[in-house]
Amino acid sequence: MLSDVPLDLPVRPVLPELVAALRGTGAGVLVAPPGTGKTTLAPLAVADEVAGRVLVAQPRRVAARAAARRMAALLGEPLGERVGYAVRGERRSGPRTRVEVVTTGLLVRRLHRDPELAGTGAVLLDECHERQLDADLALAFTVEARAALRPDLWLLAMSATPEADRFAALLGGAGGPAPIVRASSALHPVTRIWAPPPRPVAAPGAGQVDRGLLDHVAATVRRALRERAGDVLVFLPGAGEIAAVASRLADLRDTVAVL
Repeated sequence: MLSDVPLDLPVRPVLPELVAALRGTGAGVLVAPPGTGKTTLAPLAVADEVAGRVLVAQPRRVAARAAARRMAALLGEPLGERVGYAVRGERRSGPRTRVEVVTTGLLVRRLHRDPELAGTGAVLLDECHERQLDADLALAFTVEARAALRPDLWLLAMSATPEADRFAALLGGAGGPAPIVRASSALHPVTRIWAPPPRPVAAPGAGQVDRGLLDHVAATVRRALRERAGDVLVFLPGAGEIAAVASRLADLRDTVAVL
């Protein structure tokens, strides 16, 4: 499957080392910064090596769907062919599916129903540094299943943080820590510029976002475009806030693509 993907991302050079580590011990930890391709390329590399299905566990439903869509797009296939996903109340996979992206909660339920994970050749726990109950349970149950029922099951923890020793110890068990494979990427230094609003605004919470904050975000975007060359990436709580800030920048559309 990986051979069908021409994309060259920073994680690709370490994938042979990762596969060799999994062949040797059946468990491993992959540490790679965000954007290096671990979520999309590592499952495809593992799928080339195991006979069963590869389960990729994500903490959130939106991440599970997005990862599956990205892998399917890289393979030039629709969802549900060799790559699919399953979240609560929704499933896009079929008999040809080799890589299935699921939420950690769904993986825990599957382990309760079938502790052996019959038909599964590997489990990849993505974003394992996010300490959520479902993620911790998924890690504990898969380690136990591999130790007691499925010694042939490959188990890989993937994280963007360099603190991987704890996961290596958990996955390695009594035989010593599992191997850690690290991928590097180019560093892009960031300069922080403090830009408080001209008047106090209500902190974002469960309710409607203060219009004054949206005004200030739009004004800060204008300032950034004046002071720096290049693109501006803005994080906002939801689609409504994105549309509201974009409308405030509508007069820039002749010179700037506001997306």
